[in-house]
Amino acid sequence: MGRGHSHEGIRVRAGSIQIDFRWKKQRCRETLKLEPTKANLLFASRLRSTILNAIATGTFKYSDYFPDSPRAAGEKGRQVRIKDALETWLASIKKTVALSTWIGYESAVRTHLVPQFGDRFIHSLTTSDIRSWIGNMDKISPKRINNLLIPLRAIFADALHDGIIDKNPMERVKNLKVETREADPFTLEEIGKILEVAQGQMKNMIQFALWTGLRTSELMALEWGDIDWNKKTVFVRRAFVSGQVKDTKTVSGRREILLLPGAIEALIRQKEFTAVENAIIFRHPYSGEPWKHPKQIGKLWEVILRKAGVKFRNPYQTRHTYASMLLSAGENPMFVAHQMGHKDWGMIRKVYGRWLPDTVPGSGDRIRSVWSQNGHIEKSQKA
Repeated sequence: MGRGHSHEGIRVRAGSIQIDFRWKKQRCRETLKLEPTKANLLFASRLRSTILNAIATGTFKYSDYFPDSPRAAGEKGRQVRIKDALETWLASIKKTVALSTWIGYESAVRTHLVPQFGDRFIHSLTTSDIRSWIGNMDKISPKRINNLLIPLRAIFADALHDGIIDKNPMERVKNLKVETREADPFTLEEIGKILEVAQGQMKNMIQFALWTGLRTSELMALEWGDIDWNKKTVFVRRAFVSGQVKDTKTVSGRREILLLPGAIEALIRQKEFTAVENAIIFRHPYSGEPWKHPKQIGKLWEVILRKAGVKFRNPYQTRHTYASMLLSAGENPMFVAHQMGHKDWGMIRKVYGRWLPDTVPGSGDRIRSVWSQNGHIEKSQKA
């Protein structure tokens, strides 16, 4: 040990005292600017014991003991709090994701992640901490939990890349299994009952939805200027999301789709209510104002289904009904995928596989025939 002292891990060097210990599988040597007196050597030995104890209990911070050490400087990044990392991440993605997506992430951060983990340092969170948290969320759906994990995965991936942490605790945290809700389309008989009970603008909107497969958000943002009467098509380019009209969610969602007879008929009837150039087509039947939230539609929809004596399904099932009817009539899956706004027919195969017969040419023809024969469209009028 040198110069007559016998303190383990302590040695005299160049008129100072050096402490020797191992941390994170690395040998560390730090110099105390103290004269190597007997009292100072005893102090150094006790300091080393304290350090070893802190390392053993997982509470050791280099900067607490050796603030001027290069290792402490490198450790400063490790003192990032999770709430600060989440705030930085939210700001960084705001202009790169859809507004509705960003609002969902912000809600996850503010409502769940910051209250649970916000004040902790990012390097202190462990895989077991995260798994324990997930296990205690009994009232939250697996899909929602998976969405909550997205911001956590992002900040830990960034922290690992930036050298703030040595290992990513999220690597061993797997997404929960989510059961996909099976499509439950309306039958032709149910469609007849619904359209018989529905009146005015609600009937027009429901019939248009059944004949186009548009999402509720797309119906809410549709304008008369989007209709091409000559080509009998509608150009879907916007959606109403989180109180704002915005571009469709994906490039494939921005599409021109064929207007089948039932859709054209619904539009012709709707003209008497809202036919003003570039105005919103479908509006609240009582206020005459554009729909402000899908829940408004949902309330009226629930009343209509109850009056019709039809088993309740949410309005999205009109989209499933449209797809299943096209496929059952033998329409080409790629044609259906385009009408629905999918980039390929993989989703069609996954969700609507049981309605897939052999494909046939003449896209749009067979469904016209099926629906006409079943009497679920009225005599078309000229626009």
